[in-house]
Amino acid sequence: MSTDKEELELDEDFVAEDADDGDTPVEVAKTNLTKRRIIDNFLEERRLHKQLSEYDFDL
Repeated sequence: MSTDKEELELDEDFVAEDADDGDTPVEVAKTNLTKRRIIDNFLEERRLHKQLSEYDFDL
């Protein structure tokens, strides 16, 4: 290990571009998936309520 101080050149713009491009689509995908699951659960609940209301309990 050297005792001299060496300056390292970093390409900070490259790292910043990767961080910006990578985070946005993941958040949108998670949001869309969450919305889709909520809609699916709501539709399933409505379907089950409809089946229950149409069920003939006098079997």
